[in-house]
Amino acid sequence: MPDAPLDLTDPRDNVYAFAKTWGTFAETPTIGVFHGLMYAWLPGERLRPLFGYAGTGVTKCRTEPDGSVTMRGKETGYFYDVASGAIIDHWDNPWTGETVEVYPFLNDRIGGRLTLEMPRLHLGENEAEGSQMNDSAAGAPFVLPWQVYGDEVLLEWDYAHLYTNPLPPSAYPRSSTGALINPSEHFTIYTSLAELEDRSLPSAHFRAGFSRVSPWWPWMRMGDGRGGQVAEGVMTGRLFSRSARRGLDDIPRPLLERIERDCPDYLELPADWETGPILSSWEAYARDTPPEA
Repeated sequence: MPDAPLDLTDPRDNVYAFAKTWGTFAETPTIGVFHGLMYAWLPGERLRPLFGYAGTGVTKCRTEPDGSVTMRGKETGYFYDVASGAIIDHWDNPWTGETVEVYPFLNDRIGGRLTLEMPRLHLGENEAEGSQMNDSAAGAPFVLPWQVYGDEVLLEWDYAHLYTNPLPPSAYPRSSTGALINPSEHFTIYTSLAELEDRSLPSAHFRAGFSRVSPWWPWMRMGDGRGGQVAEGVMTGRLFSRSARRGLDDIPRPLLERIERDCPDYLELPADWETGPILSSWEAYARDTPPEA
């Protein structure tokens, strides 16, 4: 008997389709990979390329009796030289003249529950300053803006944050860019309706383009020592994201070699379902870096 078509106006089918796109219901990993170029935007100047940003993610999913889905995963984020593609450990800051140590982003406790209402995502411990997916209304049903054209399914997915900087200027005068930070990410996702509706498949292959806009990352040390910014501006970037259909062969070689050296378990699914706070680079940096003052 053929699988029933998805009803993309039904929150249960939305939760299932989103989890199947972003993760897997199998016990073996489907690796997601991203890579692209970060730019510096300063008033009145041509955008300047900074470095590449690349990483991986693995996420496992399970459906709960109420139709919600629990997700649990790990992710990596590394920086690379634009010309060679090589992963970098140090970066020459063109504004300060300082060579800084690059801080790769590793988080082994990604996860949470996708309920039948739109989730409010908060980073770190800032629960009161969370943001709604796609700027949806609080309490709205979990129904995403899917667009279906034959077998091609398109999805827009946005998160725009504004919350207290985990690196207060008083404690991190060189790394902090101010009392508040406002990072955001904006995805345009492409997947297959046939793969989404085939219940025998544990995941659906996706491809995406996405952009990031944020203050300077703390490891760039763009603070002026008083909690301001050496260069008034923001980072923006354009990146690819996709599930690695051919497994490890679909991960850029320099990135794969660094992960296999540093943290090969990040290419495997977590053994447990325990999740911790969702971290951005700011929370992770604050966790790992002693105060400067």
